[in-house]
Amino acid sequence: MSAPQIVVHRDKELMAQAAAARLITKIVDAQAARGSASVVLTGGRNGNGLLAALAEAPARDAVDWSRLDLWWGDERFLPEGDPERNVTQARAALLDSVPLDPARVHVMPPAGDRYGNDADAAAEAYAAELAAAARPEDHGPVPSFDVLLLGVGPDTHVASLFPELPGVRETERTVVGVHGAPKPPPTRVSLTLPAIRAAREVWLLAAGEDKANAVAMALSGAGEVQAPASGAYGSRRTLWLLDRAAAAQLPRSLYPPASP
Repeated sequence: MSAPQIVVHRDKELMAQAAAARLITKIVDAQAARGSASVVLTGGRNGNGLLAALAEAPARDAVDWSRLDLWWGDERFLPEGDPERNVTQARAALLDSVPLDPARVHVMPPAGDRYGNDADAAAEAYAAELAAAARPEDHGPVPSFDVLLLGVGPDTHVASLFPELPGVRETERTVVGVHGAPKPPPTRVSLTLPAIRAAREVWLLAAGEDKANAVAMALSGAGEVQAPASGAYGSRRTLWLLDRAAAAQLPRSLYPPASP
């Protein structure tokens, strides 16, 4: 477990640009050290904002996109191509504009495909794909991701782990089907906290005043069942990337301002 580090930027646009620059550096460093890199993507406005900023970043071509594995922290269990699916939005924001190896883009199964409407079967399949990609040095059933990105919801949810729902209590499985989510669509597929914690670095993104209470709650020591974001941390680093509005309820002593 790594103690959270907090970086606060002036606004959501600067936060997205700075996070994109950080991610490029992390990917390039990992590829230099090990030949490849792995990143877990997140959806939502902040996750997609980061991808859009990455698409426009001058240094994006420093990444060898063919040696990058992409995974997802969660997915809305909707048909392939649905505009609400995280992968659909990620393709529009970035993925379709860079030369990725399709075999290294690990999409969570859609509804209506080989698993029909069975989100639990889709979750089991994704868990099997993660396990197949794990190496002996990972010491577990999922790869040791270089960076795992998470958006933080106003209710403190991360991925599709919502307060008090069964998924946030899971301690054995790495991927679960989520039923009855409090925000649409109600059926989803999500990594669990044990899978999230396998990442070397976990970056939590939050911007906007509607996230301020959730950020303060998660960083004040609330339990992970009540505040799932508090249970999301990396093995080497946990980084909270915020804008000033999302950090508004934190004591100033917790963070140095990152920008004027």
